[in-house]
Amino acid sequence: MKTIDQLLADGVAGKRVFVRADLNVPLDGTTITDDGRIRAVQPTVAKLAEAGARVIVASHLGRPKGAPDPAFSLAPAAVRLGELLGTDVAFATDTVGDSAKAVADGLADGQVAVIENLRFNAGETSKDDAERGAFADQLAALADLYVGDGFGAVHRKHASVFDLPARLPHAAGYLIATEVGVLKKLTDEVQRPYAVVLGGAKVSDKLGVIDHLLDRADRILIGGGMAYTFLKAQGHDVGNSLLQEDQVPVVQEYLERAKTKGVEFVLPVDVLVAAEFPDLKTKAPAHPETVAADAIPADQQGLDIGPETRKLYASKLADTATVFWNGPMGVFEHPDYADGTRAVAQALLDSPAFTVVGGGDSAAAVRILGFDEKAFGHISTGGGASLEYLEGKTLPGLAALED
Repeated sequence: MKTIDQLLADGVAGKRVFVRADLNVPLDGTTITDDGRIRAVQPTVAKLAEAGARVIVASHLGRPKGAPDPAFSLAPAAVRLGELLGTDVAFATDTVGDSAKAVADGLADGQVAVIENLRFNAGETSKDDAERGAFADQLAALADLYVGDGFGAVHRKHASVFDLPARLPHAAGYLIATEVGVLKKLTDEVQRPYAVVLGGAKVSDKLGVIDHLLDRADRILIGGGMAYTFLKAQGHDVGNSLLQEDQVPVVQEYLERAKTKGVEFVLPVDVLVAAEFPDLKTKAPAHPETVAADAIPADQQGLDIGPETRKLYASKLADTATVFWNGPMGVFEHPDYADGTRAVAQALLDSPAFTVVGGGDSAAAVRILGFDEKAFGHISTGGGASLEYLEGKTLPGLAALED
């Protein structure tokens, strides 16, 4: 895989460089609530601009249905990127139309532009190779070189991720190079003991990575909504907690395999419960109750791990050499259910391990709960991409960057 440094060594001054970034940031109206992904690509964009490239940044945001939708415009991300770079960033109001062509043609050496949300064009996500290829051809006409730096999208076979690199000389940006290097430390170069903390809502989203990690991890700690399917698999009633009943047999099989392989599965011993899901807009007090994990009332639902579980998980992380964490322990967006996620984050900081926070909600939680990002070994920008890499899958966006 050619690196951006090799591209820079060949010279980029005066050349139009298409940077496939991941600017898929959360928005409250037009206000960015977490700019972590924009900050992650800033070093690549800045380095190219400093070298005299004419930088065209592209990304998706959200899931518009192949047509323009103002709610998913990248305009706020373009403004924020300009603030981080300390310079004006031009913005094209379309992807490959008159505005994009004019903006690309109008760039001077060292200037940066952002084009509108790639998913406003149906060709970006099309499963039809010809339709996707036609869109990639239009994107290729905007640029001379391609830099892939949107790690959060490399698991997608999309036009700007998979097809476009084949049409232009290409290289991996700093973010992708860093992400791949970190993930190798979780797969090929693991320091032990190796613990994995998995949370989030659905166990089905994590089955593939659990299956793969049963041959690699020493401990797997489970929290979040997915924990209740594990508790059910152990024969416990989980009340009205989030439950994927159809996944119970699979989880039971995994628990048995873990015993055979000597992998320690650690599940909650107590949880915070309430009759209703909390109001995340008003953040009104929820008044949760702490109960044993095997004694959840029939009319209650689990919404966070309890204080004894927090202590247990901290102890299981205290002597580790490597930790991968993906998924919150509860409804961390509400202050009454944030302590479990906060405790895991703090345990990672307190441990001597190389710690990786696996993107998505976990990365957002670190920032929302006020932790210093630099204190962790690495905070990934791609939750889904990280998980698929750990599953051993071939990621289309990485394969496309191979020479």
